[in-house]
Amino acid sequence: MATNKKDIEFYIDAIRSGADGFQLTEKQPLSYFIRTFGCQQNDNDSEIAAGLLEFIGLKAAPCIEDADIVIFNTCSVRENADRRFYGNLGNLKTWRSEEKHRRIGVMGCMPGLDTHNTMLKESFPFIDFLLNAGDMGNLPRALYESGSQKKHSIVDLTDQAKETGNPSLPVKRESKHRALISIMSGCNNFCSYCIVPYARGRETSRDPLLILAEARAAVDNGAKEIMLLGQNVNSYGNDKRRQGESDFPSFAWLMEEIAKFPDLSILRYMTSHPKDLSDELIEVIGKYETIESHVHLPLQSGSNRLLKQMNRRYTSEHYLELVDKLRSARPGISISTDIIVGFPGETEEDFEDTLRIMETVKFDRAFTFIYSPRSGTPAAGWEQSASDAEIQERFERLLDLQNKHSLESNERCVGENIYVLVSGLSKNDDKIFSGRSKDDRLVNFSLPDMTDSAGQDLTSRGEPLSSTISDGSEVFVRITKAKTHSLEGVFTGLA
Repeated sequence: MATNKKDIEFYIDAIRSGADGFQLTEKQPLSYFIRTFGCQQNDNDSEIAAGLLEFIGLKAAPCIEDADIVIFNTCSVRENADRRFYGNLGNLKTWRSEEKHRRIGVMGCMPGLDTHNTMLKESFPFIDFLLNAGDMGNLPRALYESGSQKKHSIVDLTDQAKETGNPSLPVKRESKHRALISIMSGCNNFCSYCIVPYARGRETSRDPLLILAEARAAVDNGAKEIMLLGQNVNSYGNDKRRQGESDFPSFAWLMEEIAKFPDLSILRYMTSHPKDLSDELIEVIGKYETIESHVHLPLQSGSNRLLKQMNRRYTSEHYLELVDKLRSARPGISISTDIIVGFPGETEEDFEDTLRIMETVKFDRAFTFIYSPRSGTPAAGWEQSASDAEIQERFERLLDLQNKHSLESNERCVGENIYVLVSGLSKNDDKIFSGRSKDDRLVNFSLPDMTDSAGQDLTSRGEPLSSTISDGSEVFVRITKAKTHSLEGVFTGLA
């Protein structure tokens, strides 16, 4: 049963009142800390959760130890994310018991899955509340109910209808220049290896006018880059059209409308499922310079036999046709992909099919994984035909080939003067700036050797470059060196 609007307002007012009372008593604001695991959609969910928490009176803490409320936003797509989350959670048992007002919440993909839900309740009874993935609208209720109990018990709201339709939910963006915007939730594909449809539910497309309004507001507030998010952005609107809304717009229409914003520099999107990549969308990608010259198009396997077992609903031949269409519509477009090695039943012949596709496409980048069974998916119980050693050897062969292609792709950029949207100083060197190109390459660059007597790098107008360039700056960089996963260069001017 959904929480109605009146109830939501009650919970928000109650938490705000409690936060005000805490500040009066403790002489400091009630604070929160969110740790996020997983994909960009989880990042966006955490931004909305943070915005809502600050709207009701909480303040961000610099670290877990300094927070009063800790929320883990979880991912269950990969096993290593599970392990990292449980390790982080276990470390907080003592922290939770030190102060009565402290609380721990878990949201994201894991609480809604029966196996994890049971484990959380049985092995970590000190946590306070559980929420479904994307259910930020029920966060005030979870905080209220977990804080008003006389005797501690876990407030489990994973059986509640998601409260995500409220267009007024605030957002606190991690970066002022970059806006993550979810256009839909859930997934209908049911790939045999993937837990997402079970964790996030079926596809639900957001109102296009709300998406456009959010995008417009983000740009008006300084965003230079927008990333549209969905498990399968290409299927945006399919659910509405199946329900009778025949005129509900397509993803291509949505992309085109946002790409027309005159003060937007880059429009990104992910993830694109090959089975739904339409000619209409490819045409729009080729039409607008604002749309990134990059597409992430997961292949998973080059074997048609395995693609059928994976329930991917395309063939390797169709995939190659899409690549040709994209490169024809947008010359120079970079293509990245996902590839799984060691899927149950994979033979050497299947693996060689994958290598052949890689040699044909020559992906600019690839995210490569050894198959990890996810409990609750059809493939979890399927027999493995290869040994661990064989799978590891295949993985290393694939990685070597992809590293070769990635380096060759980056080497073609050497000598070019390319646009870069700056994300800030490098984590490893405070004299190096980092950012991404329009085709989504990581670029690290230094300032030119134009110094004054004080040793400051200067612009042509005599201003210190170091004070001119910051997070969100748009610059041109001459590429001087290619690495496998990044480019290096020298600043040549502001864009």
